[in-house]
Amino acid sequence: MTEVHPALGPLAGLVGTWRGEGEGAYPTIASFAYTEMVVFGASGRPFLAYAQRTWRAGTEAPLHAETGWLRGPADGRAELVVAQPTGLAEASVLTVGDRDGAVVLDGARTPLLRSPGARPVVDVRRRFVLDGDELRYDLWMTWAGHEDTHHLRAVLRRTVPAA
Repeated sequence: MTEVHPALGPLAGLVGTWRGEGEGAYPTIASFAYTEMVVFGASGRPFLAYAQRTWRAGTEAPLHAETGWLRGPADGRAELVVAQPTGLAEASVLTVGDRDGAVVLDGARTPLLRSPGARPVVDVRRRFVLDGDELRYDLWMTWAGHEDTHHLRAVLRRTVPAA
């Protein structure tokens, strides 16, 4: 079992595998349902490895994937560094707080770095809420002239506890 670095503080509760259902919508696409799995892994260092995958509900056709690291927290903030195979990269700052006993990671709008062939997504904003063995997730994005528009919402349950 890999120890969780003590500097991670409230982020240590994220370690494990999470799975659940979500829904997506955006003004430029039809609404859709999806299945999501997120894994946060400890390395003994002051960051968590992060991997996320989604599949279309009912068909299990792959939709999205991203990987990266959750660093911190320091001074009440954490950093989420993410790369996507679609050519987008993100380095978000998330405020780490407590809301009625839940750990809340709330991000500001973050401009994205794009490869030449990536869609012109301008920015994203994320929120994670860790409440015991439930992880809620929301994502907003700016794309196609729709500024800071809610795109994804999921509720995940811990399926594999921290090892």
